[in-house]
Amino acid sequence: MKKTIAFIFFTLAAVVLGAFLAYLCDGVKYLGWLAWGKTLGLDSLSFDLYVISLSFSLTVRFTISQLITVPIGLIVYAKTSKGLG
Repeated sequence: MKKTIAFIFFTLAAVVLGAFLAYLCDGVKYLGWLAWGKTLGLDSLSFDLYVISLSFSLTVRFTISQLITVPIGLIVYAKTSKGLG
């Protein structure tokens, strides 16, 4: 159970750190390439039942900095999870 929590923590931390790096590097002359990315997902799916209206949207944005930080996070997880029970 501890290894699963550690895996989720390191993966989410790497994704958030990569997104933060992309935000910081956006507009910087030589680091702007780290902010380049693509957005995938469903834009807007809506159901109008006259009484109630439901809208769903799911988008995920991947950036170069996230593609760098996620493997680093997985390597850190592999190194630190050996001591967990």
